[in-house]
This record gives sequence, C-alpha cells and structure tokens, in this order.
Amino acid sequence: MRHPNRPLIGVNVDYFPANKLTREHIRLSAGYFDAVLAAGGLPILMPPYGKEAEISAFLDRVDGFVLSTGMDMDPRKQGLRTHASVQPMAERREDNDRVLVRLLMHRQMPVLGTGVGMHQLNVACGGTLILHIPEEMPRALPHCDPSCSGPHRHAVLLERGTRLEEIYGGEEIRVNSNHHQAVKQVGPRFRVCAKAPDGVIEAIEATDPNWFAIGVQWQPESESASALDMQLFECFLQAAVRAGIDQDAVARPRAAA
Repeated sequence: MRHPNRPLIGVNVDYFPANKLTREHIRLSAGYFDAVLAAGGLPILMPPYGKEAEISAFLDRVDGFVLSTGMDMDPRKQGLRTHASVQPMAERREDNDRVLVRLLMHRQMPVLGTGVGMHQLNVACGGTLILHIPEEMPRALPHCDPSCSGPHRHAVLLERGTRLEEIYGGEEIRVNSNHHQAVKQVGPRFRVCAKAPDGVIEAIEATDPNWFAIGVQWQPESESASALDMQLFECFLQAAVRAGIDQDAVARPRAAA
C-alpha cells in the first residue's frame, strides 16, 4: 500500500551483458537513490524486465519514476544511420526502456528524466536527436571535456513561464555537463524549458500542466550537482505524492463497489 507522505519512486538501471571478464549485471549511480531519499521518497530499482506485463505491474506499485542516464540510444532503432561517436546501450535495456517510457506517457505518471532519460522521453513522442554536437553544431560550446580534472560546467538559460523556471527560481543556472548528444526537434507533447547559450536544448517539459514530466540534460543527482538541483527532486516528489493520493481516491470507490 502506498504511503502518501513517502512516495515510492521507481528508477531504471543500466544493464551490462556478460563478457569474458564479468558476468551480466545491472548498475546505477548511488546519487539517484540518495537524491530520492533526501527529497522524501523511497527509491525502488526496476531491472530490465523487457515484458510489458511485468513493467506495468511494477508501475502499479510506484507513484513516480526517474529515468536514469546511461549510454546512447541506438540510432538504427530510430531508422537513422549510426555515428562513430555513438556508444549504444545494451539492447536489453533499450528494449525495456522503450516499453517503460511508453507506459509512463500513457499513464501520465510523474517522471523525471536525466541525460539519455530525457532523450528517451523526447524520441518516444516523435522528437529527434543530434547524434554528435561537435559535428552538427561545430560552433557550440564544449558540452563535455574528458581532459577536465573536475566536473565540466556551463550556463543554462531557463525559459520564462515554464515549470522549470518556477522550480529553480531564476533565469540562469550553472549545471554539470558531460554529453555529446542533445535534443534536436522536440516532440509534440513537450516544450523547451532551458537552453545553453549556444542554443543546445538542455531541458524539456510536458505541455500538459497536469502532468509533471521534465527531462534535463545534466545530472541533478550527481556529486557535482548544485544545491538548487535538490529542488528539482523535491518538486518531483511533491507531484508523486499528489499522484498517489489521486490514484488511491480513484481505487477506493472501486474497492467499495
């Protein structure tokens, strides 16, 4: 049974098939469950089930979902040619996440997507991606810097009148940055809510005001995140609490009947 003051938050994990050195295993940055706990939720990790019935049963038991980052989506699954810079995630994870995101959107469950999680939301509703920023936008500022000893950071400009601007409470923030891909064309159910000074889309959010769905290019759960990033998790958790209360209210009359 759900606890309205301590919502259950699903988090997907990265999957690695067996190779000569390791067995197959799953992996997740500790920052995700630490951030959910700090914001007042209980994180529940979801393995890559792959089948819609199991994914749907999992979603029946949670109030919100965090789409974690990982390696790239395979462009070939979007009908595109691949690129030398693309490092595709394991097929088992990508197949699982495709079903997962579709169900999240159908249910309009509160969702926070980070990194490739944002890309998955965008592609699921018909959006497109820049496969390699340095090639498609050669004048863009650096969005990753492997030579940097600490976290690479840059400014992000928040769009006025968006949910994200309300959460962060300003027009400009600084974020960690470690990506070579980005949203190109935003899908119909989303809108741009933040850009880098070079025009690269850094965040999207649902156009439906009743659906909390935000995707950010940066990693608000990491050690290099700013103190303001916790507000993003807190607002997401508040939306999950409201969603859980609403679903319980709907379920009670059915049970009584």
